Amino acid sequence: MPSGTYLHLDGEIEETFQCAPGAGGWRYVGTRADGVRTDLVVDGRWRQIRVEVAAGERWVRGGVTGNELAWVRAAGGTGDEHGARAAAFVGESPAFLVAVARWLRLEPGAQRDVALVRLGGPSLAALTVRQRWRLADVTEHATETAPLPVERYEVADLETAEAWAVHLAGDVVLDAPGIELAALASPPNLVTGGA
Repeated sequence: MPSGTYLHLDGEIEETFQCAPGAGGWRYVGTRADGVRTDLVVDGRWRQIRVEVAAGERWVRGGVTGNELAWVRAAGGTGDEHGARAAAFVGESPAFLVAVARWLRLEPGAQRDVALVRLGGPSLAALTVRQRWRLADVTEHATETAPLPVERYEVADLETAEAWAVHLAGDVVLDAPGIELAALASPPNLVTGGA
């Protein structure tokens, strides 16, 4: 069960995390030093079936329902229901990068356009975005036990044409814009399809 610390470079905020495959999927729990908490559960096909992001009194809870995402967003007690024709959430936590990449199940060189709901900022605002994900390559890195496959994804925002790279090893983000893996207590789970 990987556990460790990511560093959010914007603001130098640490996010401690644990993630593990379970009987029917995968779960990630992360808590940032500024109090933002992410709890993400996916099923065996890497669909985000339960997502909770909390920042102080503000929170978002949701998940996939058929071909849509549904969520409740609140500040304090009662929340408002929302929905969008999108495949998954993305957000500031690296957990979302793992979940989206694994859900796509791309082969090297393949790409796919996908609608996602981005949660961001202190208000946890939700915005539907369209991105293109491409698995550019997979390289093996030597370790003390076995070779570690590292995937490099090229991601582009289809509205702004902004592009960036995401490097994953199993269910751990090694490098992404604004994210640095600062510590890892145990090796990643080398998952490629469903958990």
